[in-house]
Amino acid sequence: MNFELSEEQEMLKNSVARFVQDHYGIDKRKAILAGDRGFSTENWQIFSELGWLSIPFNEASGGFGGNAVDIMVLMEELGKGLVSEPYLATVLLFGSLVQALGTPEQKADLLRRVMAGELQGAFAWLERHSRFDLDDINTSATPSAEAWLLNGEKTVVFNGADADQLLVSARDSGDAAEIALFLVDANAAGVSRQAYRLMDGQLVANIRLVQAPASRLGSGGNAFTAMQAQVDAATLALCAEALGIMQYLQESTVEYARTRHQFGAPIGSFQALQHRLVETFMSCEQTRSMLYRAVCSTQEQSRQRQRDLHALKMMVARNGKLVGSEAIQIHGGMGLTDELPIGHYVKRLMMINTSFGNGDYHREKFVELGA
Repeated sequence: MNFELSEEQEMLKNSVARFVQDHYGIDKRKAILAGDRGFSTENWQIFSELGWLSIPFNEASGGFGGNAVDIMVLMEELGKGLVSEPYLATVLLFGSLVQALGTPEQKADLLRRVMAGELQGAFAWLERHSRFDLDDINTSATPSAEAWLLNGEKTVVFNGADADQLLVSARDSGDAAEIALFLVDANAAGVSRQAYRLMDGQLVANIRLVQAPASRLGSGGNAFTAMQAQVDAATLALCAEALGIMQYLQESTVEYARTRHQFGAPIGSFQALQHRLVETFMSCEQTRSMLYRAVCSTQEQSRQRQRDLHALKMMVARNGKLVGSEAIQIHGGMGLTDELPIGHYVKRLMMINTSFGNGDYHREKFVELGA
């Protein structure tokens, strides 16, 4: 099987790497996160100008018609730079769901604005009791003369603090088939947001809806299927980001071991540390192999794609913990400080592990699927 990137994908990879080199660094990232929005609007416009916001959308909508490999390449490089801009929330979740379910009018309006960098979106699905189950929803949707009215609460909404438009999952019956997605103006009456920061510094929000006016995304039907498909795609993208983070941690730790001297010699010359560094290298390579397998099975719509995704998320949880822990330990006490990037990368890895199901959750799902 050919794992080489195409010429266009190599150009994308190099473009993101140059952006990270020119516009990111731990000090710049901390300054961006300290702002009210938690990301840079200037960087977001650069994303639009470089065409990154258009990658997953089809050509009929004005996008580039990118695939899972393109997203993998992009997210891995963003992970290496620990980029905080809400690509996952606005493009891969909000935008992709609009493309999958929206009416022609909704797509023409919303996707154009997303690709132009003019619209921030968020997908609000998680509720306090839901854990990681997409269909465990109590938020209700009631039709009225002028609009649907939503009542309920969503928690840990990525980009929810800054979104202009929300995609909210709700139901008007007890069947998963009746779950629908609704477009809600984030500043409308009946919508209240409580913003807060997660461990990795990103801004999220809890959103309460009380008779909040909404419009249905699309004409109904297949909403839950589309939700599951886009969450799977987002999980795959997060795993690619995690691989980029793990690579950064592994390479930074190797470089530190070469330059840090103890007892008159680089600590990297000590055999015990060499064994540990080899183990972190192998963990990164195992994760890359599993990521490629999951991307390929997704591209081919293989019957094994769900199992591969569960296995990948399990591996990211296990290997990410190993690589992060070793990076902190080999850097010594400095690995825990905010002055070094190491701790920031490890915190992001920990948050990725809890997004869309942690390792234990995906292990259970993997077992349920059987052989």
